[in-house]
Amino acid sequence: MSRTTLDLWVGFFVVIGMAALLFLAMKVGNVGSSNFDETYHLKAQFDNIGGLKVRAPVKSAGVVVGRVTNIGFDTDSYRAEVTFSLGTGYHFPKDTIATILTSGLLGEQYVGLDAGGDVEMLEGGDVVQMTQSAVVLEKLIGQFMFDKAAETPAN
Repeated sequence: MSRTTLDLWVGFFVVIGMAALLFLAMKVGNVGSSNFDETYHLKAQFDNIGGLKVRAPVKSAGVVVGRVTNIGFDTDSYRAEVTFSLGTGYHFPKDTIATILTSGLLGEQYVGLDAGGDVEMLEGGDVVQMTQSAVVLEKLIGQFMFDKAAETPAN
């Protein structure tokens, strides 16, 4: 095999390897992947969204039913406003609870939907009224430390 042919094969495999790494990076980052052909949008307001990011999953019973599309700040209520899109195949009652949860102890944050029992369903553009903000680990640790420091000895 000549040197030119060997260099050509090495170059070919380097290009294939780079393409595979790019594909893997896109899959991990959820870029360009949409599981839903048609969607509708809902909004929810939270006191604290923690580390929630755009494109974070929206899950119900562990199943991804949508994605976060926008995060903003409402200057009237001083709360974070999260807009998310759900697949049209997933419908939730009006009394659904939206919670910001974490995968594992230090994993990514996502919006969890717990369906209620109302007969009427949420429609595109509706606002989820009942929400529960993210649990911020640093705040919990700080509260625990200050509570322990405030305790007086039992002497």
